[in-house]
Formats: sequence, structure tokens, C-alpha cells
Amino acid sequence: MTTPIGPVILFDDEFHMYVLTDQAFAEAWWEIPDEYTCGFDALARPLRMTGEPHQVHLELTGEEPNEAELRRMVASHYQRFLRRQVPPEATDLSEFVAALPREGM
Repeated sequence: MTTPIGPVILFDDEFHMYVLTDQAFAEAWWEIPDEYTCGFDALARPLRMTGEPHQVHLELTGEEPNEAELRRMVASHYQRFLRRQVPPEATDLSEFVAALPREGM
């Protein structure tokens, strides 16, 4: 299987969204795999997280993108936590992902 393409978009167990530069940054930044719910790479391919606390690993679950689910999860995050803002409206996936707020920048 190939490597996830950054940025990676991760959602925790409370469905907060984190947009992290790439797989290596995400694996160093994320502390506990039990707090992970779901994630996607920049091509909207689903990710899974495995490992132990402070030693997490991200991997693709397949090559098939799920852009609709990524957009749904992002919209849900905005509705819950960023009520005064609207999610990116770009129809192109790469522009949509590029417009997401990133951690550590």
C-alpha cells in the first residue's frame, strides 16, 4: 500500500478536526490512538491509526477515495465547533483541502 499524501485530516473521539502537514508530523503529534475516530489523506482516502500511546502509525485503508465522507465530516466539525465560519466551498478536492485550517502553522 502507498503512503498517505499530506496534509492528513484527522478527527478525534469528539469529532474535532486536525489538519496536519503529513504522515510523519501526524504520527509525532498525535499521542493516543484511542482518541482517534477517523481520518483521510489529501486525496480523501480513508486512514486508520494503530500503535501505542506516543507511538502511533497512520496507514491507508485502501486506495479508493471517499470525498463525500470527508466533506461531510468537515461540515460537521464546522457546525459543532466553528459555528460562525463556513467550511471551504471549493468544488475541487485539492482546493478544498488546501483551504482547511492547519495545525502547527
